[in-house]
Order: sequence, then C-alpha cells, then structure tokens
Amino acid sequence: MTDCAGIATCPFFNDRMQNMPFIADMMKKHYCRDDFEHCARYMVKQRLGKDRVPGDLFPNQSTKAERLISAGEIV
Repeated sequence: MTDCAGIATCPFFNDRMQNMPFIADMMKKHYCRDDFEHCARYMVKQRLGKDRVPGDLFPNQSTKAERLISAGEIV
C-alpha cells in the first residue's frame, strides 16, 4: 500500500507529536503508511477540505471524524 500524500506535511505529526517520536512513529506506521484511508484527519480533509480539519483531531478518532463530516455536509 502507498503512503498518504500528506505524510510529510501533516500538521498533527509535525506540530503536535514532535516531542513524542516513538508514539508518532507507531501512529504513522498504522495511519499514514498502512491504512491512511481510515485516518480521521484524512477522512475529514477528503470530505470537507483541509481547512476544516481540527488541529486537535487525532488519526484514531474516526467516530469524531464521522460526526464532523455529517455536520459539515448538512450545513
């Protein structure tokens, strides 16, 4: 499987996780290199746009992403 196109510029990993490299690497392996289509940040970005991805949204928060997407599509 290919890497997520946003892996190098993802603000979550480049800003929020810079002081936690071990955890960041584990999350990147799963959400950026293996299963990026299930990354909550990727899901919101694809459906609502880059500017609608909350800064505090973690890749594993797919339920929150689905709520954001549902609310964003109604508006």
